[in-house]
Amino acid sequence: MHPDTTPIWPMMFVSVACGAISGFHATQSPLMARCCSSEKESHMVFYGAMVSEGIIALIWAAAGSAIYATTGGLTTGLTAMLANGQATCVYDICTKTMGGFGIVLAMLGVIACPITSGDTAFRSARLVIADWFKIDQKPYLKRLYICVPLLAAGALISQLNYGVIWRYFSWSNQTLAMIALWTASMYLFKNAKNYWLTAVPATFMSAVSVTYFFCAPECLHLSTAVAYPIGILAAAIFLGLFIRATFKEHGTVTHFKMMHHV
Repeated sequence: MHPDTTPIWPMMFVSVACGAISGFHATQSPLMARCCSSEKESHMVFYGAMVSEGIIALIWAAAGSAIYATTGGLTTGLTAMLANGQATCVYDICTKTMGGFGIVLAMLGVIACPITSGDTAFRSARLVIADWFKIDQKPYLKRLYICVPLLAAGALISQLNYGVIWRYFSWSNQTLAMIALWTASMYLFKNAKNYWLTAVPATFMSAVSVTYFFCAPECLHLSTAVAYPIGILAAAIFLGLFIRATFKEHGTVTHFKMMHHV
């Protein structure tokens, strides 16, 4: 039921965004990890959040399909609703399925969730910049040195077309997830763990991110005949670079052990 001009690959994986895999959530992991007293607790926190996010995505996909899949399909009912913004779509689904109680849930979802997401986004950005430039964050004044420019940049960006901003966010979200997966793969390799558990999805997400960049209307907008081969080739190159790095690292470790033995 998707438009003929919109290829399901890689658009579907970028459209689902956080419900599939989230680089944005990966940036929050250092904050969440500081709240866990053991790695065992982090399993429940991170895996639980991941599964919950996926369930939420499935619920909204099912609700949207059930309500708007009328004669014209999703491309008419849903598109008309989204013309007034995503919040209108959320409000419409909640009220049609749950009445007055749904209105309360819609308000919580549309207001509370974006506010908390924005808070964690700006907080993590501030901490990243502070760590990068070694700016002590205990004094409130030094926090403001970073917060004020960040909030000003956010205010300027919010004046742009949210439809375009959201698509850029979705793409950068998946790209960040790709980077996090490659980083996790090397971490697992260095700790003698099964790194293929993350290397395989990292390769997949590399193909998704690169292909989207080359074929999306807000990016290079090339034909799928060009974007598909480029995406697959880029994913293969990333995987090759990772395998080469593991072999190089393995050779270095082996050489070190031999020299230590001698």
